Amino acid sequence: MEEGALAGRVILVVGAHGGLGREASLACAAAGARLVLLGRKVPRLNRVHDAVASAGGEAALYPLDLEGAGPDDYAQMAERIGEAFGRLDGVLHCAADFPGLTPLEHTDPAAFARAIHVNLTARWWLTQACLPLLRKAEDAAVVFAIDDPARTSQAYWGGYGVAQGGVEVLVHMLHSELASSAVRVSGFRPGPMRTPLRAQAYMDREGPEASDPAVYAQACVELLSAAGTTFRGRIREGIEHLA
Repeated sequence: MEEGALAGRVILVVGAHGGLGREASLACAAAGARLVLLGRKVPRLNRVHDAVASAGGEAALYPLDLEGAGPDDYAQMAERIGEAFGRLDGVLHCAADFPGLTPLEHTDPAAFARAIHVNLTARWWLTQACLPLLRKAEDAAVVFAIDDPARTSQAYWGGYGVAQGGVEVLVHMLHSELASSAVRVSGFRPGPMRTPLRAQAYMDREGPEASDPAVYAQACVELLSAAGTTFRGRIREGIEHLA
């Protein structure tokens, strides 16, 4: 990626303290972006903030639990971002909720609903609240991290798997509705990563097919930058050599 690919841009990273979220935050800051780091675990958010600051980047924290937040909370978030930065140029959705592999028949109803909400409904509510700010930018991007449907549509993936299919539909639907605007919508499907989420599904999360999330961080920068126009309305597959 070109140095300074995100210079002057304000990027909201949702799930900034997760595996991919943390590495993408560091990469976006290195590319010149000013960041809003959103997540529910304040100590982990602070560590990401400190890492960004240590590397010379600029970031603000926005602690928020997607499970309990409603449309009014997201509207307030967007208002505060507008007041603090005067703009918003991109949203990167990395937050996820996955309780583990369970047969649908034995899934706790509340856990199923939570997975659908955090992985799909909350993503849309947050995006909807940010659209007025994003529309003011000359070139804005909304990027959704999506898991591999070949895996998550199989048995036992529960509400998380259902939500992943819904997010993919959301990408294409929202792109169709915003195609004539300055807001680009795309998805990003990284390869297997060594993250806590993967450990919930696989005992050996260090398997040879899994990569460090940092491998895919530059792909997130690409999609949020002007270069991401190539993937407008599409799902970008993770390619390790771009890291």
